[in-house]
Amino acid sequence: MSTPASDYSLAELMICANAEAYVNDGEVLVTGIGVLQRLAASLAMLTTNPGIMMTDSEAWILSVPNPVGKRPADFVQMNENWMGFSRIFDNVWSGRRHLTGGPTQIDRYGQANISAMGGDYQKPKVQMLGVRGFPGNSICHANSYMVPAHGKRVFIEGECDVVCTIGFNPERLPKGYSFDEIDLRCVYTNLGVFDFNGPNRQMQIVSLHPGVSVEEVIENTGFDVHVPATIAVTKAPTEEQLAVIRQLDPHNLRSKQLKDNPPGVRL
Repeated sequence: MSTPASDYSLAELMICANAEAYVNDGEVLVTGIGVLQRLAASLAMLTTNPGIMMTDSEAWILSVPNPVGKRPADFVQMNENWMGFSRIFDNVWSGRRHLTGGPTQIDRYGQANISAMGGDYQKPKVQMLGVRGFPGNSICHANSYMVPAHGKRVFIEGECDVVCTIGFNPERLPKGYSFDEIDLRCVYTNLGVFDFNGPNRQMQIVSLHPGVSVEEVIENTGFDVHVPATIAVTKAPTEEQLAVIRQLDPHNLRSKQLKDNPPGVRL
């Protein structure tokens, strides 16, 4: 087993933290929406969970994940099986999927927004993607989130401007559902790793990245965060993991996902 690396970027730390989300998932379809999320899913498939099903984001299940970015002319995609739209939905509805997305807002209930912000719903100040598949995804299977800039613009004080996912809000719980059926795993940010397993489904700190303080998290979150008695430091990437990440990201696109490409260990 590789020893922890001594020199790594914050993006690489977040990739490796997110990859741990899939360790015990077994044979499920994993979808990472975003460069870091995609790299995390691919890293997990090549290291800790070879049972992961990975798509090319079109219609093929791959036996080896594609690298991100432009590929050489002689690149051969390792197609293993076909997965068209109808089969994707069969997979979603069966619950055998884990998605890591990148919402624009997250509230204290764990509800997320990717649709629109500000103003009236019919005429918002900022129009984004629309709800897309988030409602069905959040109800049917496991979801995690990644936030590159942990702040009160994302972790907002009130409820999301547009509620795109199910969360732990009793007033919005669909008839026949219980909180135990909601599979919201973890939130990975530039400050640490969080889940909603605190008291009364409160968001809590799972680990903090090296050099990050509890006070910084509290100052940058618009609602109360549960602070456990003991908080781990996010595990450093190993040399093996970094080697796989370089293979998956030969153009170093990961370095462009966080402002100024900060180091994983704050000085």
